[in-house]
Parts: sequence; structure tokens; C-alpha cells
Amino acid sequence: MNHVLALDQGTGSSRAIVFDAAGRVCALAQRELELRFPRPGWVEQDPEEILRTQTEVAREAVRRAGLPEGAIAAVGVTNQRETTVVWDRATGRPVCDAIVWQDRRTADLCADLERRGLAERFREKTGLVVDPYFSGTKLRWILDHVPGARVRAERGELAFGTVDSWLLWHLTGGRRHLTDATNAARTLLFDLHTGDWDEELLALLSIPRALLPEVCASSAILADAGALLGVEAPIAGLAGDQHAALFGQACLEPGMVKNTYGTGCFLVMNTGGRPLASRNRLLTTPAWRIGATDTYALEGSVFTAGAVVRWLRDGLGLIERSADVEALAASVPDAGGVYLVPAFSGLGAPHWDPYARGAVLGLTGGSGAGHLARAAIESIAYQSADVLRAMEADAGMRFRELRVDGGATANDLLMQFQADLLGVPVVRPAVTETTALGAAGLAGLAAGVWKDAAEFARTWRPGRTFEPEMSRDEAEAKTADWHRAVERAGAWAAPG
Repeated sequence: MNHVLALDQGTGSSRAIVFDAAGRVCALAQRELELRFPRPGWVEQDPEEILRTQTEVAREAVRRAGLPEGAIAAVGVTNQRETTVVWDRATGRPVCDAIVWQDRRTADLCADLERRGLAERFREKTGLVVDPYFSGTKLRWILDHVPGARVRAERGELAFGTVDSWLLWHLTGGRRHLTDATNAARTLLFDLHTGDWDEELLALLSIPRALLPEVCASSAILADAGALLGVEAPIAGLAGDQHAALFGQACLEPGMVKNTYGTGCFLVMNTGGRPLASRNRLLTTPAWRIGATDTYALEGSVFTAGAVVRWLRDGLGLIERSADVEALAASVPDAGGVYLVPAFSGLGAPHWDPYARGAVLGLTGGSGAGHLARAAIESIAYQSADVLRAMEADAGMRFRELRVDGGATANDLLMQFQADLLGVPVVRPAVTETTALGAAGLAGLAAGVWKDAAEFARTWRPGRTFEPEMSRDEAEAKTADWHRAVERAGAWAAPG
């Protein structure tokens, strides 16, 4: 029993990977997911599609691994975080579509909380800024707008969860309603200092406590996997995707930092055994909870990263496959002065502008598809660099390297430009499936596959390192122009 099954439920796809004790990928399966955009600024998904695809890929990965019965020691779950699901406890059916983390429909509610002087209270307790990104205001919207939802919630008939809770509910046949500290901390309802749900914050958002799951550790024997997965093994690891990626990147020491390039980008820095308050509008969050011990982190979130490539593919038809963007971008020597600000769902850290919208600036008659593709790729690196600089300011230190993971790290042009902007090496690991690997690691620790975190960390191996090549003067000039473009995209959809 030296293999672990990791369920990696993301915004763009459901994935499952079987790892061995050396951290090697034995088998992988994946299904893409549909995103719905019913109104400007709204983003939704079908929770039942999430569940169906996740169980399908789990069974497929186990089948492809070809392991003997009993070889799976544990199951780890990692997930897109703030996406919000409310379901009927009796039937397990969702009361409406899931509201995705990118959704901006609660911007006015957040603005009202700020006007009432409550933003600082939320920040003190949760480590978060008041923003539509987080689950609490999404849950409040469902209670206020889905017919009968509030009354049924107060009677205890409904359950709320982020995607981890939704999956675990169904994987355990409705026996366990759980979330771990990393996911709970993304709701605006969880007090970092007590490690549990906060009654004052629940009252401020008018949310009945009966809706909420029990908060558990990130690494512990939580429940037996049910018939849906087709394996007899305990679910023993649970963490939001970015926390799992930090663990999978072996960023176990304070000051180590990683960036995951997915639908969005997420930079996370390990700050050790204490929460570090940000002065630069970053988020303070648990990194993971192992046993009764919490490790903390600083995080900065970029809302639109890989999604901008998907827009080039599906929205504009400039490429047939997402992987084609690198070749199109490389068809020109540079972006030709074009800057693309992909604020399709507002801007995340360190700007936190829910009313920003996408903009393309610097176009001339000579601008073509290659320039737009290159500007799209570069926008991912610019946004990440903004977060990293804020993180360095909070930590009072300059980072020695950036460990990277996620699908877009296969794009060498992006990785090189990221190193050029930052002026530090960008390290792509040999195994880039670090989010799933982190979930496997947390589960494997609880199940005894690895005796401790240090033994698990030895599964991490560097792959390719991208060294900076651009002069600092050029990097700073490009960054200054980027900031001019961001300023022009800001507050575009603000009311009035």
C-alpha cells in the first residue's frame, strides 16, 4: 500500500492522478468542465458535472495505473476554493448552479460592507479583504435570491460547502460534511485566531451556522472512500488547490514561495507558525493544518491567467488549441508595445478592483495576432510580478527563486519572461503536477506512506531553471508601461 490517489478538482477540469511513494505519476485522467457566463461579471458551473467528472476520472486513473487490489493507501482531495455550492441535505441535489470564485455579482454587497466600516473587522479576523472573490458573500447572495433558500437553511435542510465539501459529502454517501482549515479560511466566515467559524462574521453576513461544514485537519484519516471511487482506501488529505501546491512544491520552510499558473495565478509564501498581517493587500491564510499544528502563508491571487489563453482560443478563434499560443506569440520578436490587461473578472491582488475590466492598449496598424498573443502571455507574468513585489515588501526580504507549477508552465516563453521581469530564477520541477502531488502528500502522511513531511519533500526534484536575461532597466520600463495600462482598465464598470 504505497500509492496514493489524488483528486484534483479545478476550475477548468476535473483530474485524478495516482502517485507512487517516490512522487512519480503512475496514471492520470482528466475531463474539461464547462464555465457559464449568464450575465456580465457572473461565472457559474454545474455542481453535478463537477461530481460526475471527478468520479469518472478517479476510476479511470485507478484503472490505467493497473495496480493490484489494495495498493492504494489513501485518497487526497484538492479543489478550486471559493466556488460556492448549496445543496439539499435530503437529496444531495444543488439548489442552484455553483457560483465560481471568479464571479463578481456581489461587488455591491462588498462595497456596502466597506461603506459601513466593516472591512477592517473582516481583515482582522479572517486575514482577507472584503471582495466578491470569497465564498461568504456568494452564499449570502444564494440565500437572498434563490426562492425559499433562506427559510430552508434556517430549518437546517440545506448544506453549504466549497467544492471539497460538495465532493466529500457525496463520496461518503452524505455521512460527512467537512472542510479543512485552508478552504474554510477562504469564506470570510473563519477566524484565523480561533481556527473555527466566527459568530460575529456569520451575523454580519446573515448566514445560519447550520449550513456550515465541520472544520477538519488537512492531513488526517477523515472518512472511507465510498463506492463512487471504486477504491477501498481512506480519504486522508484535504486542502485547497494553492495550499496543496505549496506543500507539493516542498515549500516547507518560511520564506519559500511558489506560483501556480492555472485559470488564475496564485503566489503563496510559507510564513511558518504564525499568521503575518499584510501591509500590501495580500491575504493571510493557513497553509495547512497537520494534526493540531497550523502553518500559515501569505497569498496573492491573479484572477485571469490561463483563462486569457482560453479567451484567445474560444472567444477570438486565434488558436485551435491552448498549447498553440506559444508558437503564435513567438512569431513576433516582442509584443510591439501592446499591453493586454485581462481584467475579465476584475483585478485581484494587490489591486482588488472588482470593477476593472479587460483592456488592450498600444495597438497600431501594424499590430497583429502574434502581438496580441504575446501580450496575453506577458500579462500573466506582469500580474504575477505585481503580487511578488507586494509579497517581498510584506516579508521584508528578496526571494532567491520562484518555484512554479500548473499547466501554463509548459510555455517556455512565459517562464523566461517571468524570470526576466523578476530578476530571479524560475524553477520548474521535474513533476509539474504539484497541486495533486501536495494532496497526495497530505493524504500519504496520514496513512503512513511517508513518515514525515521531510521525507515527502524529498520527492520534489527540479526540472528546468529559467535564468533572467533581460536588463533591469528594460524590465522596469516594461513594468512601468504595464502599470499605466492597469490604471486605464481600473474601475471601468463602477456604478455611476
